[in-house]
Amino acid sequence: MSGAHALRLFHTVRRLRPVQVYGRAWRRLELGRIDARPSPPVRTVIGPWAAPAPRERSLYAAWRMRFLNHDGEIAQAAQWEDPSQTRLWLYNLHYFDDLASASDEQHRTLQRQLISRWIAENPPANGTGWEPYPISLRAANWIKFWLAGNQPEAGGRDSLAIQLRWLMTHLEWHLLGNHLLANAKALVLAGLCFEGDEPEGWLRKGLEIYARQLSEQILGDGGHFELSPMYHAIILEDLLDLSNAGRAYGRTEPFFAALPAIIGRMRAWLAAMTHPDGEIALFNDAAFGIAAPPSDLEAYARRLGLPELPPGTGRLRHLAASGYVRLDRGEAAAILDLAAVGPDYLPGHAHADTLSFELSVGDERVIVNGGTSTYERGPLREAQRATRAHSTVEVASQDSSEMWASFRVARRAYVEAAVVADTARETSVLAAHNGYRRLPGKPLHRRSWVMTDNAFEIRDQVTGSQPVPAIARFHLAPSVAATGDQLITASGRAIRWRSTAPATIEQRDWHPRFGQNLRSSTLVVPMPAGELITVFEWG
Repeated sequence: MSGAHALRLFHTVRRLRPVQVYGRAWRRLELGRIDARPSPPVRTVIGPWAAPAPRERSLYAAWRMRFLNHDGEIAQAAQWEDPSQTRLWLYNLHYFDDLASASDEQHRTLQRQLISRWIAENPPANGTGWEPYPISLRAANWIKFWLAGNQPEAGGRDSLAIQLRWLMTHLEWHLLGNHLLANAKALVLAGLCFEGDEPEGWLRKGLEIYARQLSEQILGDGGHFELSPMYHAIILEDLLDLSNAGRAYGRTEPFFAALPAIIGRMRAWLAAMTHPDGEIALFNDAAFGIAAPPSDLEAYARRLGLPELPPGTGRLRHLAASGYVRLDRGEAAAILDLAAVGPDYLPGHAHADTLSFELSVGDERVIVNGGTSTYERGPLREAQRATRAHSTVEVASQDSSEMWASFRVARRAYVEAAVVADTARETSVLAAHNGYRRLPGKPLHRRSWVMTDNAFEIRDQVTGSQPVPAIARFHLAPSVAATGDQLITASGRAIRWRSTAPATIEQRDWHPRFGQNLRSSTLVVPMPAGELITVFEWG
């Protein structure tokens, strides 16, 4: 191992929690045992079950499947482990999200047949489908499918009980974060669906995990601590499902009583991180089409009788606990990243995007971040996590945080200062980060944003004990054309822009969905003397 790799590994693992270290070691040793007893009896539903958030159809006739914008087939048993598919594609195959899609009786028959096939073709403790995360999502989807009035398939309840017993001995303490919450959700739902001493044990364990984790993972401003709008939306849907189930089974435990307030904070956070086009901002690992859209989650909350969210008001919303800021003035909305890369012990879904931002004018995105289209280790994954894929400043051709492998971060940026102000004339934000202090001269990147009713100014400064090359990039949405000193949106809106240094226009890919690459333009502006002012004007 080279000295550079050893140093990178040291900075990666030194922040891990002990449970993550010994949890990994234990997983290499544990085998578990298959408990094939019949399932416990089913509990009686005593309250209403609301329709959950719908999902896009992924199962088609003749066993065609579509996940992550990529087609595949599940006509044969061996294709549950198809080596030609990515690991994430196979994970999705075992989730059964299609059970929440809009379906007629013919499609319901196909869904029930696929469940029966999964039971017959995936023997216990073998393959991707028996990993804890796919078990957790599949268990939740099967239970929700049954609660919606669909009768369990032959052997379905027995199979689910076997899966839950396996999950109980393979909880993902080595990963923590959203994976552990998914484990807990499955245990709680199964503990409600079945009755008896064993299901009560599942329920207790699930509620115990939530009691230990939820207060840490859901920050004071309502954001999920991994700081990905996509994963935030997934966990929000999980809590909506649990509120739905708690109502259906008449549960009054403190956990269920506390859910509406937690859900309310999470809904408000997600609203602040949603562009006027109705989709999430792309910070860290985030893409459209994985989590339910914000509008579908809001509709789900309404079906559960939760209070309407008050409309977003004010020109400045500072999500101080998570580190994001939203600005709204005139026709424009900007979302700014003043956040850490994530929890120090769990930055796996982080990008090197500190002090990046996204801008919409009207209902159209103008400035964007690069997005996420893959988790597969390799050049594409590295490029999508890199600083140059985000609308921020890159110093000395280095990333602001050291990204490596698919989910690793070594030394990382921390925001050292954040000042926000709002007056009748302008709304402003100032911040700096120290991610480049590891470089010669210990450079510091300082950025300010100033928004008025018809303009947005970005001031960048890179300072240190010696000069270093720096480049600012402003990635444009694919529907925006750059022509001279104007940006022309799809609707024909002209946005004037200028900077204090000459810019070039480069062609790059935008990745708003997994498996999707869209050509787009990027304004690339070198920073002579370490300073730059860039202005966008409209109206």
